[in-house]
Amino acid sequence: MQDFKGRHVLVTGGGTGIGAAISRGFAAGGAKVAIHYHAGKAAADKLVGEIAEQGGYAVALSADLTTPNAAADLVARTVVALGGLDILINNAGGMVGRRQLAEIDDAFIDEVFDLNVRSTVHCCRAALPHLSAGGKGVIVNVSSVSARTGGSPGSSIYSGAKGFISTFTRSLARELAPNGIRVNAVSPGTIHTDFHVRHSTPEKLEATRKTIPQMRLGTAEDCAGTVLYLSNENLSGYVTGQVIEVNGGQLMV
Repeated sequence: MQDFKGRHVLVTGGGTGIGAAISRGFAAGGAKVAIHYHAGKAAADKLVGEIAEQGGYAVALSADLTTPNAAADLVARTVVALGGLDILINNAGGMVGRRQLAEIDDAFIDEVFDLNVRSTVHCCRAALPHLSAGGKGVIVNVSSVSARTGGSPGSSIYSGAKGFISTFTRSLARELAPNGIRVNAVSPGTIHTDFHVRHSTPEKLEATRKTIPQMRLGTAEDCAGTVLYLSNENLSGYVTGQVIEVNGGQLMV
């Protein structure tokens, strides 16, 4: 299926986990894909090679999106490498660490917000002229189930940051509709990636699994399918301002 043939896609945090599954999906659909990474050069380069072997087109681009002007530079390099930009997937983010309220300082707040909030805002702003030019631009942000539930102890700042992403998504959808840009978000539940290897114990993950109606943790591919749907004009051309929960029934709204 070449649903994305002729489309140019930037996936931030696109070299591992959910981002890698999204990058693979777009490439398989015929898109040219810019795979952004920060520290994971080896993984991003390997993914580019795998996509090339399967007849797809991808490039790996490095950027620390927590630094000033990095997003603008990344978008500019994407446009040069791909020949344009039609779809922006804001997947880069992370919890940074679990901290109880008494342990939270301003530096920690800034680190979490730089990684999850400012990077998304900056990428959207930098991509706007390019997404508007084609008249059918797409932005898909990655939120989290914790934006609704508040997350588990120690994740308050991360959960608040993801709450911002969900609200920002709805606001941008209204603002950018006249530009022909659709803006939606995917909100993953508990997905078995390196994120939870770093921030959750096996015991916690097993306890969570038992509460999920489908009786399993999610996979990166479970999330990628929803991102591809939201990016496909033929399938979701009348869908904007939505935050789609992908959690196996863990949260039903």
